[in-house]
Amino acid sequence: MEDSRIIEGYLKRDETAIQLTAERFGKRLRALSYGIVGDLQTAEECENDTYLEAWNRIPPHEPYGYLYAFLARITRHISLNCCRERSCLKRSALICELSAEMEQCIPAPDDVESRMDELALAEMINGFLGGLPAEKRRLFVRRYWYMDSIYDLAKGFGMSQSRVKTTLFRCRRQLRDYLEREGYHL
Repeated sequence: MEDSRIIEGYLKRDETAIQLTAERFGKRLRALSYGIVGDLQTAEECENDTYLEAWNRIPPHEPYGYLYAFLARITRHISLNCCRERSCLKRSALICELSAEMEQCIPAPDDVESRMDELALAEMINGFLGGLPAEKRRLFVRRYWYMDSIYDLAKGFGMSQSRVKTTLFRCRRQLRDYLEREGYHL
């Protein structure tokens, strides 16, 4: 089933679009959620909430060409909110660790005046990621978007854990330098 046919189903308010979405993307969305919340039942709830949210957002959004990314973003936000609400202590530690790592590159602003437009920052980060070699880009995204552990990354990429950590550290340092060159002052 093509993504465009699924989107057309949502636009026509055809409930089979939800079933088609679950068949095509359900396993990946559930895995993404599980990586955040660490509980299969909660991950399934987040997956189902994603379908409801997609139903409510399509229309007005018409995510032609990026349906999985659209759904993954929804799933990630729902999972993070669920983790915050349920105080998933084990996963909160991971989220805090990842946040601290990224604050080395992009510190959280303390006041409204110092906040940068999110779209401009997103464009800069996308530009940075587009310039990375494919393996480093996948490693970076798997760690900071999908929240994969260092162990899982090492296993999946056939690297030592030390090499994964070093590569991620260098990528964060490169991101920081790139953002400074692009005019984002840290």
